[in-house]
Amino acid sequence: MIEAENLVKTFGSTHALRGISFTVKNGEIYGLLGPNGSGKSTTMKILAGILRPTSGRVLVDGVNVSENPIKVKEITGYVPETPVLYESLTPIEFFNFIGSVRRIPGERLNEMVETLVKAFGIEKYLGELIGSLSFGTKQKVSLISALLHDPKVLILDEAMNGLDPKSARILRELLLQFKGEGRSIVFSTHVLQLAEMICDRVGVIYNGEIIAEGTVDELKKFAHEESLEDVFLKLTESQDEIFAVVQALKERL
Repeated sequence: MIEAENLVKTFGSTHALRGISFTVKNGEIYGLLGPNGSGKSTTMKILAGILRPTSGRVLVDGVNVSENPIKVKEITGYVPETPVLYESLTPIEFFNFIGSVRRIPGERLNEMVETLVKAFGIEKYLGELIGSLSFGTKQKVSLISALLHDPKVLILDEAMNGLDPKSARILRELLLQFKGEGRSIVFSTHVLQLAEMICDRVGVIYNGEIIAEGTVDELKKFAHEESLEDVFLKLTESQDEIFAVVQALKERL
């Protein structure tokens, strides 16, 4: 389980987070949705122990992330919004490096690498330098490296970015499998149809605050809308802006 309590994060005079709180239960996929600059990635980095909050705390499986980030990282798989990889290594070298850092037994590591590499279809790139790979292939390398140690908790920040339809479907099915095994998953995405499809609950973050939270059906009822996309646009005050932009385009084109 993940428990975020009153998270505040400031960067100088900028308030990225303004006291957000939410929980992610075991066997639950929690969607964190919000426009660019709303605080999603900052939240994800705090959950993963990459950033320390200015105040507030995060508990992962009962462990305080700020006090014991190493223990939390042992059970957590984190995929950042933009892949962070050693580009002078090949994917197989990078996987072996991750395996050594995480102390994954050799035979188990080989099994996981073989299974995941085949699933995401990157066999032919294992000997290529990561720096020469496409964004989508780098994203697959990042995903695989986050799954090698079979984590209990997954923190995925726009993990579908750059994935081809087949790989996106495989990841979606994998997340549903993990959910069934009782793992906790936090998932941010701009693909609202995907969030509507797989998330048990959704938190909408705007200007560093959680402005709405609940199941997709609860949010639709709350906002009096038929789709999660319309709920999102209404809650983040984007509907009127979009209408004005579209009208201006119609007049000019």
